[in-house]
This record gives sequence, structure tokens and C-alpha cells, in this order.
Amino acid sequence: MSTLDWIVLFGTLVSIVAYGLYRSRGSNTVDRFLLAGKTMPWYAMALSIMATQASAVTFISTTGQAYVDGMRFVQFYFGLPIAMVVLCATVVPVFHRTKVFTAYEYLEQRFDSKTRALASVIFLCQRGLSAGLTLYAPAIVLSAILGWPDRVTIALMGVTVVMYTSLGGVKAVTWSDVQQMVIIFLGLVASLATVIVLLPKTVSFPDALYLAGAAGRLNAVTTNFDWNDRFTLWSGLIGGTFLFLSYFGCDQSQVQRYLTGSSIAQSRLSLLFNAVAKIPMQFFVLFIGAMVFVFYLFAQPPVLFEHSQMELIQKSPAFRPLAERYAGAFNQRRAAALRLIEAHHTGDAALERQRVTEYRAAQRAIDETRTDASTLVEQSGGERGFSDTNYIFLSFVTRYLPVGLVGLVIAVMFAATMSASAGEINSLATVTMVDLYRRHFRRGASDHHYLMASRWATVFWGAYAIASAGFGRKLGSLIVAVNILGSLFYGSLLGVFVLAFFFRRVRGTAAFWGMVAGEAVVFSVFKFTNISFLWYNVIGCAVVILTALAITWAAPGNARTSAA
Repeated sequence: MSTLDWIVLFGTLVSIVAYGLYRSRGSNTVDRFLLAGKTMPWYAMALSIMATQASAVTFISTTGQAYVDGMRFVQFYFGLPIAMVVLCATVVPVFHRTKVFTAYEYLEQRFDSKTRALASVIFLCQRGLSAGLTLYAPAIVLSAILGWPDRVTIALMGVTVVMYTSLGGVKAVTWSDVQQMVIIFLGLVASLATVIVLLPKTVSFPDALYLAGAAGRLNAVTTNFDWNDRFTLWSGLIGGTFLFLSYFGCDQSQVQRYLTGSSIAQSRLSLLFNAVAKIPMQFFVLFIGAMVFVFYLFAQPPVLFEHSQMELIQKSPAFRPLAERYAGAFNQRRAAALRLIEAHHTGDAALERQRVTEYRAAQRAIDETRTDASTLVEQSGGERGFSDTNYIFLSFVTRYLPVGLVGLVIAVMFAATMSASAGEINSLATVTMVDLYRRHFRRGASDHHYLMASRWATVFWGAYAIASAGFGRKLGSLIVAVNILGSLFYGSLLGVFVLAFFFRRVRGTAAFWGMVAGEAVVFSVFKFTNISFLWYNVIGCAVVILTALAITWAAPGNARTSAA
């Protein structure tokens, strides 16, 4: 990067942290540190919720996902508006009225302490693992730019986030998120504008859209029903609704955001804003990936976008013929793309169909060569199951964006990670302190003691995220890995909250064993079937509810037992 890029990058990050810490003054009690004293306005909560989701994984991996598989990943979010409306009507008023610090605190009020403890542990397992993946995404950025090992960059990012979170608490995180979302939006617009400007002068924007569509990169909606297809209209509407009900209703990293609201109305507004804005934002991010694909129709991309693995296979005798085959395939695809545009302009339907067939055949040749290159990585002693999806957008940014904009886009990725990681670590610390430490290990201590315990818990979970981040390199597309991980746990959490809100006869023991059964079934489905991960949320929720109802029906006395 140039000197200007470094100035833009560090100037942006320092201003974000400084502003957040400035706005967090007075966070010297547990209530202020964990819930900002319930003083946050709706727009700050709304942008914080969106920023917490928009980690560097979103920009690095989602754009790459669109490059290799098209825009159908957007269907993953189709259930979000439905979930937000349901949560505004049910969860938000209950959590505010019961004055809880965490969602799981409510489960003890409704059921018993063991149900609360199990739900807390499930959350800690899921969110603790995903915190590591969130850190790994920006580590890819720094490693590629600086040439440092990713272990070093993971530690650097993790320590920065821990210091920031432990000092400022949720108020610092929330106000920083407001700034970060503005920067994220500017970075996205700049990236898309750059891609369009860099297209050949003979290729108009409508032509680019046509080429992306002909290659299947604008396939935003897939209507076929297939249990094994991860991204369809039905998995998004049904499975996605269950996932987002779990995520925003049961995941403390999101619940904690709207618990900081000054009123029920303010919290509801923050969720409804996300219901309206999230799908367009995700569509925009995916669209950038599709346009990067079109750009690389005319500018030859590397065989592999990950430099270290590329250098590894270049030493192999098999690389030279593979590289020659790749160059030939690229030239054929570029020529096929230009011929397709010409045929499209003539209006000759038969010729256009012929050119589409040639264009898609040329794309398959490119894909086959890249697959062979990934196989060569394994044969050369590199990563097993290697995928360079997470490096595609990063490669474009560092090679083609103008001076200054590179620093801004890299700052976007770091800002997003600071937001997502800080929110995750803050919520992990909150659950650890409130639901486990204060409830089971040290009751009746001073507020200052619990404040310090929260800060030490923040340090612990930051260290854990750093230690687990390295596993990200083995998981392929990070955006998919993060959501698979969440889906392994969210269904059970959603099921127990559905029991709490809508099945008044169910008590603690039935709810507890329902969660145990739900997790057992979901992990079995994950291990022994190819069912899409979005359905895990539906399956887990259903198993929890049915198991709890069966226990309640089989032991009627359980329904009359008061909660512990």
C-alpha cells in the first residue's frame, strides 16, 4: 500500500476508537458497562446491530461467494423481515419489562437455573467459536498486505479489540458502530464505482449486467425445493426465519444491543430498521462480487488468488502446463464474452443462444482449471480442501483500486471486524459474568467487583478468540462456515424460548432435556446427512418443543411443579 493508504487506514481506525471511547465516558458500573445505562437511541442501536453482522467476513467472503456461485446467497436473508416483526411483538417487550441483563436470565425466571445455565453454555460454545472466525477474516487482509504470518496478524487484531472492548464497554462499541457503518457504506460505493470504471470502454454497464447474468452470477432467487441446496427461496424464507429468530431473539450479541434502548419503542425501531435495510445491503455486497467477476472476464485473474499457495504450486512441474491451459481458457472466455455482447446487440435470438452456450463452456473450462490448481495445492503439500474464495475481493482491492481508496476499503474491513469482534466478546463476557459467575460462583459481591469480573472475562474471551482463529483457514468460504456454525446451536436456543413464551405448562426439566435432545439431533443431522444447514434451525427448534411437550405429557406432575 502507498503512504496515503496507510494514512487513510490508521487515521480512520484511530478516529473510530477515539470517538467510541469518548462517548463511553462514565461506564463505571455494571449497568453502564454492559447495557449503557439503557440510554441508547434507536438509530444508534439499529446501526450497531447492522454493523455487528457486517464483519470483515461479509466483505471478504460474501463478495467471493458471489464471484464463484452467484448472488443466490441473498436468499439466506429473506426470512429476516419476518423474524424482526415477530420479535418486536414478542421478545422485545418481555425482555424490557423483566429488566434482564441477558436473554438467558429470563429463562431462570420462566423455568429454572439449570435451563438457564445450559442455554448460557450453548451460547458460549457457539459465539466463542465464531469469534475466532471473525478475527481470522481481517488477519487474511493484513497477511496479504504486510506479508506477515496470519498468526501474528490474528494476535495484533485480537489484542486491539480486547483493549478497546474492556475499556469502553457496550456504549463504546455501539457509538463506534455508528461511525463504522458510514465508513462501510462509503467503502462499498467506492468499490462498486471502481469496478464499473475499470471495465473496458467497449463494455457498457448493461453489457456487464448481461454477462454476469449469462454466467449465472445474478441468480438472486432459486425457486426449486431441495433439502440439500443451501440457498433457495424456501430455505431462506423458512429456515432463514428460524435462524434469525434465534439470532436476534436468543443470541446475546444481538439481544444486548436492543436491551440498551431507552424504551420498548426505541428497541423496536432498531429492529425494524434492520428488517428494511439488511437485504438491500447484502444484495449490494453480493452485486459487487458479481461485477468483480465481470471485470475479470477482461483482465486475466491469477490461477489462484491466494499468493502463498500460488507460490507453492509454481514449484511443481505440473504447474506450467496448467498455467498454459488456464491462459488459453481465459483468452477463449474473453473472446466468447465479446462475441456474446455483439450477438446480444444484434437481436438475433438463435445466434445469441449459440454464443451463450460457447460463453458458458469457456467458463466451465476456467472453473475446471482452477479446480485442478486447488488439487495441485494438496498434492504439493498445501492445505487440504483448499479454497481461495476468501481472497478474491482482497486481490482485486489491492491490485486495482486507486491510491487512497485501498486504504479506505481496508479500513472498512477492519472497522467491520472491530465492531463484530467487540460485540461478540462483550456479549460473551456479559453471559460469563451474569449467568455463570454471579449466579453460581460469587453471589452478593460489590458492583465494582462484578465490573472488574466483566473486564477480565472480556480479556479471557479475547484470548480464546485469538487461539481459535487459525482454524478459519481450513473452513473454505468463511461466510458459509460462520452460518453453519451458528445453525448447529441456534435451533435449540430458539426452541427453549418458544417454550418459554408460548407453552406455559412446560417447566424446567422438560425444557432442559428438550435442549439436550435438540442438540443431539442437529449434530446427528450435520454428521450423517447432506441437508442444508438452514434447515438445522427448523429441526432443532422442532425437536426441543416436541421433546419438552412429550416429557410434560408423560409426567403430568412436572407441569404442576413450580420453577426453581
